[in-house]
Amino acid sequence: MNLGIYPGSFNPPHDGHIKIVKFLLNNNYVDKVLMLPTPNYWNKQDLIDLKHRIAMLKYYETKDIIIDDIHNNYPFTYQVLQTLEKDYPRDYLYLIIGSDNLLTLDKWKNIDDILKHQIIVMNRGTSSLEIEKMVYKLGKEHFIIINDFPYMNISSTMIREGSNKYLNIKVLNYIKNNHLYGR
Repeated sequence: MNLGIYPGSFNPPHDGHIKIVKFLLNNNYVDKVLMLPTPNYWNKQDLIDLKHRIAMLKYYETKDIIIDDIHNNYPFTYQVLQTLEKDYPRDYLYLIIGSDNLLTLDKWKNIDDILKHQIIVMNRGTSSLEIEKMVYKLGKEHFIIINDFPYMNISSTMIREGSNKYLNIKVLNYIKNNHLYGR
């Protein structure tokens, strides 16, 4: 089975995240997607508690969308992938990232371990030239670049700042009931 690994802060999870997952599933890039909310880490200062982000993601769980609440204690992507290799020995793992993350991928810890897996890059408005430059640098055989996904100008930041437009109603209610993001 082709298993997509989609790490992210999901702070909060929104329709944009799920549209990416459904696009990859519907277009047979992967058979299932494991969404992995990350712990608090160096470049994310405003993350709410991991338990809340997992609880909100659980509203999206299906037989093809797995919300991972087990592998969240690793600070580095390569560690997560190494552990998932052991836990899913029969599956081929695909790392799912946005093109914004691609631009710094060469600086990720133990990049060679990460590059043992195919990396699906969702273009989020990054110029083709910037993408090509990094893919060429790291080896194009490691990448599947998705340019035909309809770009959506949605961010968790917009939602934290008060927009409810791209939230599942159950997630919105969870946010309100738990007084998250100042609501």
